[in-house]
Amino acid sequence: MKWYIAKRLVWSVFAALIILTIGFVLMDVVPDQGLQQVEFQAQTEGQSGDQAVQAYEERRGLDEPLIDRYTSFVTGFVQGDWGWSYEYQQPVTEVITDTLPYSMMYGVPSIIISTIIGMAIGLYSAVNQYTKTDYAATFFSFFGVSIPNWWFGIILLVIFGSFLGWVELDFSHRVAETADGDLTWLGTADSSHPAFIGENFEGERQIGILSPTNLKQLILPTFVSMTAGIAAMMRYARAEALEYVDAEFVKTAKSKGVSNWRIVVRHILRPAAVPLSTILVGRFLGLFLTGSYLIEVVFGIPGLGLASYEAIINQDQNLVLVTLLVPTFLVLVSNLAQDIAYVVLDPRISYGDRT
Repeated sequence: MKWYIAKRLVWSVFAALIILTIGFVLMDVVPDQGLQQVEFQAQTEGQSGDQAVQAYEERRGLDEPLIDRYTSFVTGFVQGDWGWSYEYQQPVTEVITDTLPYSMMYGVPSIIISTIIGMAIGLYSAVNQYTKTDYAATFFSFFGVSIPNWWFGIILLVIFGSFLGWVELDFSHRVAETADGDLTWLGTADSSHPAFIGENFEGERQIGILSPTNLKQLILPTFVSMTAGIAAMMRYARAEALEYVDAEFVKTAKSKGVSNWRIVVRHILRPAAVPLSTILVGRFLGLFLTGSYLIEVVFGIPGLGLASYEAIINQDQNLVLVTLLVPTFLVLVSNLAQDIAYVVLDPRISYGDRT
């Protein structure tokens, strides 16, 4: 087992380098719009375009050879120096630490709730196969998987934001922060707080991550993120549970008078948990890979996905590469943790004899 883990770690480093190399080369090949804008602006002002381009490249370190820039970035990344973000005008590490909590505000609840609800619906649908409830759950799963998150988010904003006025159209990140800009779980503030500019009221209102105002504006992005999660978990849970619904040990348990709840939990869910653990890893990584990009762009949430999206648009190379490596690292580590979890959940699986 130790030898297998060591090989996987070596392969993880090699795979991360491959992805980093591809991303680095692509960022270098794509024309830099910022450079073109600098040249155009210099020429319109009667200045030398070549000198403006040279100054721009020197400021961003683009005047060095590609291999030197690549080696410098990899060395700095390993040492914890992830470079400077020209889009946010601060170190990339600070951008990650500042934006990641906003992605987790809706991402973590979405993953937990969608996992619980999706697994419960899937198990119930498998036990009650070919009933109206099963058909309704199957329809919902196809709907949740097929509908685009970004389109669904826009529709919800139009209905509940524009028509009904139940939620604000603009996401206010200052509601979760103190007056100094630091995140807080829960607190109070008066009308001088930046989140309440233009509002006149007496006394104090609650602010923070768990404040009613912040939780209210997180409902729609959490729900949109949950839709596909519940549908995917329900489909896989139903498919895996169906393999054990008519198993001999389940029939034996029924003949002994074991309650339906105990049969589902002990005799169906337990063996189905091994393959379902793969889905749990996938749902967690989906937050950083794809879902957060579109959801945060639609709702204006200043999270990691929006930061990465803006970095790609503005060709902020260091931030793009780091936001590429963060989910890559999570994928590799989670896959290794998944293999180890297989052994814990199912003793029949062993990596001890692998070379």
